Amino acid sequence: MEIRNVVVDDYYKVFDVLNEWWGGRQMTHLLPRLFFEHFQTTSFIAQDNGSLSCFLVGFVSQTYPMEAYIHFVGVNPSLRKNGLAKQLYEKFFATVRNMGCHTVSCITSPVNEVSIAFHQRMGFSVSIGVDYAGPGQDRILFYKDIASEI
Repeated sequence: MEIRNVVVDDYYKVFDVLNEWWGGRQMTHLLPRLFFEHFQTTSFIAQDNGSLSCFLVGFVSQTYPMEAYIHFVGVNPSLRKNGLAKQLYEKFFATVRNMGCHTVSCITSPVNEVSIAFHQRMGFSVSIGVDYAGPGQDRILFYKDIASEI
């Protein structure tokens, strides 16, 4: 398994599988090409023999420079529960820690029980953001202190 930083051309690999990996839900609008152009240093691809296995798109906050944010993570459904997402998260933690970040945050929908359980296993604290994405649009907020991890 090769893990590397994303490049612009990876956008098309991810775009082509995104909705399929989410069971047909329309997700491509949540991950525009700009992430593959502007956040290459903090975004990663895992691939096996050129085939996309997993990706993580994240960045360092401009407003809070000691905080990083994970925007989107996807794992090929046939490869889930193999530790790929954990590997990319750990790579992201190490990268942003070296950039001076002390915390990592991310969000998900309250119905995404798999994501909530994963983040809890990864040591994130969990809270609810009422109306976070607009009226009636609550989100689960994840927060992790990475400053002391090595």
